[in-house]
Amino acid sequence: MAGNILVAVLVVADQHLHTPMYFFLGNLSCLETCYTSTILPRMLASFVTGHRTISMRACLTQMYFFGALGAAECYLLAAMSYDRYLAICKPLHYVGLMNGKSCLQLAGGSWIIAFLTISIIVLLISRLTFCGANEINHFFCDLTPVVKLACTDTRVMELAAFISASIVTLPPFLLTVVSYVLIIGTVLRIPSTTGKQRAFSTCSTHLIVVTIFYGTLTIVYVLPKTKTLRDLNKVLSLFYTVLTPLANPLIYSLRNKEVKQSLKKAVRKFMAFVRIQAIRMKLFKLTKS
Repeated sequence: MAGNILVAVLVVADQHLHTPMYFFLGNLSCLETCYTSTILPRMLASFVTGHRTISMRACLTQMYFFGALGAAECYLLAAMSYDRYLAICKPLHYVGLMNGKSCLQLAGGSWIIAFLTISIIVLLISRLTFCGANEINHFFCDLTPVVKLACTDTRVMELAAFISASIVTLPPFLLTVVSYVLIIGTVLRIPSTTGKQRAFSTCSTHLIVVTIFYGTLTIVYVLPKTKTLRDLNKVLSLFYTVLTPLANPLIYSLRNKEVKQSLKKAVRKFMAFVRIQAIRMKLFKLTKS
């Protein structure tokens, strides 16, 4: 939470970070902050208090925002990879193609498509009838364990969920992979060994995080629900609910030279403000005495 909020604040506050790349990073950090807020506070409260019940309305609300924000992240990561592809492989066309309007369309489209897609799934779930012991073996209201509680026929809902999950995960993942393959091909033609190493380091870390995120989402929501996969769902869910939001600000943002400089500048300004306030307090005490 702290890392993502810090990156979002830095991107908004520092004029030097008002570029397409940091615009998408700021969007990602804002999204991750909301994304983790839908699950982790409620989960931690359950651990501390032992209170593990949730109303059906609250469960559907959590499912809606978690699903929509997760889907938006898939598309946003694809948009970020496309932005890097243009910057590295098409540098002469970059400014014309990735202008302010294009950035807003890509980011806004990611949010709108995701929320509309998940709205259909949650609406279908809300029409199901639930009976018996309404207890799920999970740490949040996820799609599969909630649907298992339904007494009515769920085949239409499950088909819609499969199609939606496929649309949300597979096309963005393929776009991301293709973008990075083309980027790596361009990097291989760089004559400088240092340049190659730096570019490969950046691309490899991005690919690792993206693969973990998309891979676990695909296993949980797209692949057939075998008993083994159902048992692994909770473990795999930790990757895209906890690990990826934790890693993204470190890998995408806080390793960047510009973000580090912006952070140092912000710390210096804060320390100067604190010193000025301390001096004012001393002067106020002296005049009062």
